[in-house]
Amino acid sequence: MAQWWQQLQQWGQSLTPQQRAIRTRLAQNPYARLKSPLEVAIAAELGLTLDANTASVDDWLRLPGISIHQARALVALTANGVQFLCLEDLAAALTLPLARLEPYAPLLRFTYRDPASLIAPIQLNANTATPEQLAQIPVLNAELVAKFVGERDRHGPYPNLAALQNRLNLNPDLVAQLIYYLKF
Repeated sequence: MAQWWQQLQQWGQSLTPQQRAIRTRLAQNPYARLKSPLEVAIAAELGLTLDANTASVDDWLRLPGISIHQARALVALTANGVQFLCLEDLAAALTLPLARLEPYAPLLRFTYRDPASLIAPIQLNANTATPEQLAQIPVLNAELVAKFVGERDRHGPYPNLAALQNRLNLNPDLVAQLIYYLKF
């Protein structure tokens, strides 16, 4: 068993001043970069986790020894639909020996997500979508599509969703639904 894991198991008996300092630092800033396998173990003991299938580049960079290139590669793979189911999957994706990633095991979670449940509607560019494309958005009726396109033609592109809401005087509930259908 790795030395860091033995240290974690012995916590109930005594904490060194260094371990107490690490614990305090991570409790105060759970997003701090972890500097050692011991800090990874302490973070896991505090209940911090990192889901390998939803982690961002910043999340991966919190782990000691993970480079920006490795973090970007992992995020690109998950963005393209690859799901990591275990530590071995990560090791293979990074072409690293499994032993190199084992210290991260207490912190990592491998949550499987059904790809069919993740299907989101295709987002249309609010500034280039045709009236026909906009009419395909279930929450827009013909009158609103005409208002949408007419305002865009008269006053130029919408820089963001808030500007669209203000210019068309849309209610917040409708805007909350449009989030999933429009991009800027």
